[in-house]
Amino acid sequence: MRYVVVILGLVLLVGGLAALKFAQISSLMAFGKKAEAAGPPPEAVATAHAERTSWEGALGAVGSVASSMGVSLSSESPGVVTKIAFESGNDVKRAQVLVELDTSVERAQLAQSEARRDYAKTTLDRTRSLVASDALSQAQLDQDQSGYDAAEKEVAGIKAQIERKTIRAPFAGKLGIRAVNLGQYLSPGTPITVLEAIEAVYVDFTLPQQRLAELHVGMPVRCVVEGASDPPHEGTLAAIDPAVDATTRSIRLRATVPNKDEKLRPGMFVNVSVVLPVRENLVIVPATAIVHAPYGDSVFVVEDKKPGTPGMTETPSGQRVKIARQQFVRTGEARGDFVAVVEGVAPGQEVVTAGAFKLRNGAPIVVNNVPDAGAPPPQLNPKPENR
Repeated sequence: MRYVVVILGLVLLVGGLAALKFAQISSLMAFGKKAEAAGPPPEAVATAHAERTSWEGALGAVGSVASSMGVSLSSESPGVVTKIAFESGNDVKRAQVLVELDTSVERAQLAQSEARRDYAKTTLDRTRSLVASDALSQAQLDQDQSGYDAAEKEVAGIKAQIERKTIRAPFAGKLGIRAVNLGQYLSPGTPITVLEAIEAVYVDFTLPQQRLAELHVGMPVRCVVEGASDPPHEGTLAAIDPAVDATTRSIRLRATVPNKDEKLRPGMFVNVSVVLPVRENLVIVPATAIVHAPYGDSVFVVEDKKPGTPGMTETPSGQRVKIARQQFVRTGEARGDFVAVVEGVAPGQEVVTAGAFKLRNGAPIVVNNVPDAGAPPPQLNPKPENR
């Protein structure tokens, strides 16, 4: 009897454990079916509406500033510096004296030549009076005239030598850093300083050859210095290179930009925009709405949940659940924090701008557009602050 009791007890224990496990498994299966019927939980995302706007057409490039006129000043003749009439960075006028070299030898030679010229002039006048009275022949007059002319040319030649030892500004502009000192001996070609005319500057840049048909001389050009808070510098397209670079297949262009405030300096790089005459009506969305993939770009369009679709319609907090439909798009020009959508999105459609990476086609979503204090809103001309 004892063995029978023990066996019955074991049977009852095993049966109870089996019944308990069966109840647990049945509960889990029921919960899984319920969760499957309800669908995945909605994802919280941020959204924005596609807008139709007018963008001024522009061709962008990076350009380099060059002076309209610029030279490195040097001496044509050797000599010792006796006078420096400028300081580094001075503004000078055309023909203003900058440096004078020692001309004591040339001036002594000039005095001798002027004396010989004066004597030749006196002799020529005397001969003319004698020839007029037939006291001398015409041949003597011709000889004295030739002597006087030679003496005059000799004086002019020495004056030219003296003038070559005076370095003048060939045009009005701003001088660079002085590279000579008093008493220094200058050989021909020794740099003295640089002179740049920067009241109007050139901006050289390149564009792809495909844009050549849209360009013509006289088009407005805007130049912006990277990192500067100044307004854009307005200019005009002055020249288009007739040849295309065979290596880069790009066309060289030159713009003329007024620079009276001297904010543009030769050698600076600027962002150049050639303003096109056509203004296009475009549909734009924030750049963060575009999902890039090897098979193409897409956005997630927010739509209301259709009646009869399995899953919850509201979250426990009362937020309305919507779905995200993946829509392939063809993008155009990007400007600031926005991208133009050429095809695939209509104006007014709501698209996902944050959290799109975790979505799939038809995924349930909850829109949460509470602005983040640390994230600035998208702008056409963003200017990040240094912190």
